[in-house]
Amino acid sequence: MSNLTQNFLNPNNQPLVIGEFTIRQDDEGRYCLNDFHKASGGLDKHSPFRFMRIEQTKELIEEIEKYTQTPEMVLGENSQTSNMRSAAKVIHGGNNRGTYVVKELVYSYAMWISAKFHLMVIRAYDSLVMQWKINDRQSISPEQCGILYNIVHTRAGGNQSLIKQMWSRLKNHFKYSASYRELRAIHFEDAKHYLEVMDLKGNTGKHESKTPSSSNRLEDLAYNVSMNMLWASGWWLCYRDAIQLLNPQMFSEIEDRFKSGSTYACLILGGEKSKETNARIAGVFPFNVPVRDRCALLRYK
Repeated sequence: MSNLTQNFLNPNNQPLVIGEFTIRQDDEGRYCLNDFHKASGGLDKHSPFRFMRIEQTKELIEEIEKYTQTPEMVLGENSQTSNMRSAAKVIHGGNNRGTYVVKELVYSYAMWISAKFHLMVIRAYDSLVMQWKINDRQSISPEQCGILYNIVHTRAGGNQSLIKQMWSRLKNHFKYSASYRELRAIHFEDAKHYLEVMDLKGNTGKHESKTPSSSNRLEDLAYNVSMNMLWASGWWLCYRDAIQLLNPQMFSEIEDRFKSGSTYACLILGGEKSKETNARIAGVFPFNVPVRDRCALLRYK
């Protein structure tokens, strides 16, 4: 039985809910399309029976079942596709009668109905997954501990005072009791970013440097935020067409955000710096660089 199935069978977790409708599942974690049909409005043209007869649906089922026993095809640790005998199952009779399918087919069904319903299903599922993570008490892995350790000691440069300060501030921010090894896995990325951009204070060497003024710190933050916005806009220009094909509604909602963000960033940086930064982004820089390294690469005098 897959992890996702076990999560849903755990009575401490809530089921997936779309609007006012609770989505039932079978013993192997498949979702009931009949419940999704009701949640979408229950039009006859959107019945699960019609959806299952579409040639594209049959092809998708075939592809899913082809890899149900192949671990590397699982999309995530909570994917319900692995360890299942079939992607779809029909139960005849009884209180649980209906057509039950895996998550991939749920998404396909929702997209077939409408973009609006598709987005509703995605958001409901993402919200449920986030709730699982919040309820999950799992701590960060040894590898993740090592990443945080390296960030602290690299940034502190061996200065014991700064090392203690960084660990103390991380502990106060994320509210764990003793060691940073107790940090919950769901908070790892946030903790990593927190350490990477932490404003270090105190004596960093034999000669104590003058603490920068608040206005200088704000200017520095605005500068770095602007360069990150240009970076994000570069990413958007690279992938916007693919996102538009996958989800036109999502595309229209966030397109203006990137445009306005890029405009404000250019105003803060100035025309020449913006052109130069955009050229460097478009020419050589990848989009998966950590925030700290991203600023270091882009912020040149």
